[in-house]
Amino acid sequence: MSVPINDLLEPKAHRKGRLCVTGTGTTVHRIAVWYKMGMSPEEISREFVHLPIAGVYAALAYYHANQAEMEAEIAADQAEEERIEAEWLAARQEQEKIAA
Repeated sequence: MSVPINDLLEPKAHRKGRLCVTGTGTTVHRIAVWYKMGMSPEEISREFVHLPIAGVYAALAYYHANQAEMEAEIAADQAEEERIEAEWLAARQEQEKIAA
């Protein structure tokens, strides 16, 4: 029995409408980041046992087909993470000054 490729990925509203491997909350973005960090598709599927290998390959196919857009979104996510971390650190330092 064959599986249509578009059955392997699904959008998730709680993930900003981004595509996830079907049946999981793992986004194509997250898989692309792991892949860019040097993990092979097989390593990703082994490390995160809830991710079927077909879903990992489908995510990477989508990433490569839409690489420019995906890279821009990944960069924006990383910038937002850095901004939030900087705000948290500044608030923590301020609290430490008050407590001292």
